[in-house]
Amino acid sequence: MTSGETSNISNENESLEVVSGTALTANRTGQPGNGAGPNRSGKPGQLIDSFLGALSAVPFGIVLLMLLIIACMIGMLIQQQELETFGNYYAELTPAEKIVYGNLGFFDIYHAWYFNVLLLLLSLNIILASIDHFPAAWSFIKKKKLTASPTFAMAQRFREEVEIPGSTREELTENISRAARQMKFRIRVTEAQTGVDGASRTTVFAERGVWNRLGAYAVHVGLLTIFLGFFLTSRGFTGSVPIIPFRSADRMIQNVFNLEKANSEFAVGQRELELPFILEGVDIQQKLINREGSLDAGNTLDWLTRVRIHDKETGSSTDALVHMNSPYDYRGYRLFQASYNPLGNARTITVEATLPDGRTARVNINRLGEARLPDGARLKYSDFNPHLVFSREGRPDFGSTEYENPAARILFIDPAGRESEFWAITSKFKAEIAGAPFLQSKLTWPAGYQFSLIDFEKAPLSHILSVQYDPGVRVVYVGFTLLCLTLIGVFFFSHQRLWIVVEEGRFYIGGDANRNRLGFEDRARRLIALVKKR
Repeated sequence: MTSGETSNISNENESLEVVSGTALTANRTGQPGNGAGPNRSGKPGQLIDSFLGALSAVPFGIVLLMLLIIACMIGMLIQQQELETFGNYYAELTPAEKIVYGNLGFFDIYHAWYFNVLLLLLSLNIILASIDHFPAAWSFIKKKKLTASPTFAMAQRFREEVEIPGSTREELTENISRAARQMKFRIRVTEAQTGVDGASRTTVFAERGVWNRLGAYAVHVGLLTIFLGFFLTSRGFTGSVPIIPFRSADRMIQNVFNLEKANSEFAVGQRELELPFILEGVDIQQKLINREGSLDAGNTLDWLTRVRIHDKETGSSTDALVHMNSPYDYRGYRLFQASYNPLGNARTITVEATLPDGRTARVNINRLGEARLPDGARLKYSDFNPHLVFSREGRPDFGSTEYENPAARILFIDPAGRESEFWAITSKFKAEIAGAPFLQSKLTWPAGYQFSLIDFEKAPLSHILSVQYDPGVRVVYVGFTLLCLTLIGVFFFSHQRLWIVVEEGRFYIGGDANRNRLGFEDRARRLIALVKKR
């Protein structure tokens, strides 16, 4: 240790003795000033210090983290009451499970008071612990020890004395500096320091990865970001919106399960939540494996929902496509496929028309679209029935949701502009009702025309989009990304320091690293080998 260092330490000790002596005198006399004695005024301060010390303790933080993990696991293992399937799940539980889980808030754990308290306490623990330990870490960056003695160097965890006869101090310093830079160290050279023994020396301070000392605090920032995202997410909500082409909706439907009425028919209720935008259905499509098969999920490759989003605030419109495993995000709202209405419908139909002059024509009509015949008449696609039946009163009705006797209702507009409606049915359906005058009377066509439903593209009546408002999702993503990067930085890198004290014909090298000491020692030995080669 140099004489300057000894002097600084002596001055600091003297200052501490003066301060301690003043405080001790004040305690003994009980009169630090004109106010009350320190024993009485110090108790509240001591209680606050003790409380903050306990709150910032690392073991306490570990306990809080374990409790938070357990709470999250409970939320994953026990179905939450905001889900549509919760009613069936709740009915399968035993009476004891219903009572225990309900009283402990396990059915809505992410909104439970104790979950938010855990997040708050753990966040405070991380913040206070960071405040306590940050000055020590910052001192590695701002207060570097640039001079050393052979005794100091040889007291380090890694240490070695190297003799190179015939080398001057200047030559050794240059060679060491060049080798240290080659090994990716940043160096500071302090020339001709005078030690306690009066000898002149040069200290080469080599350092790399000093930022690693702050890595733990970057990890803390990542954790706090994740906790903030969790808190924001708990303020979100999830609902559903049915999408029917050419219809609009600006409200989502949220299922609400009332535990107090769990055993009654009023347990599951619904409430509407207004959206900041309007969803206009443009088109729904279902890609089937077998186009002759049903609409069930086992025969489906993909559900595609095209919507136009009209923003209430800005007045702008955005076209969006939502399909399986491909949600659409808009202003913090996520739209994704949830289910569909099983009632069969048609996205497009193909109608064959026989005109009064004997000509035939086939036209394709999109859902709620129209087509023109060669003679100028127009056909508008109004509705579709997968299984057309008629009641005793003669009203059309749905026989089932499956495509048993499909029929398309068409609005016919003749060249003169007169309107009428009819049902376009398949040739198979025509043959089945050939001997049923009642049905034939209900399926008449405009005078002189005949129509047949030749083909159609199957599609459900509507798609159900799940709308999830999660204001914290991006914050959570940022937090996890930051956490992963900082953990890599903390554990795969280290802060390495070397003090190389150079004398005539020899140098003393000593240092340490905060982690991965084997790698550090290997790097230091390679540095020594480079110096010996020069």
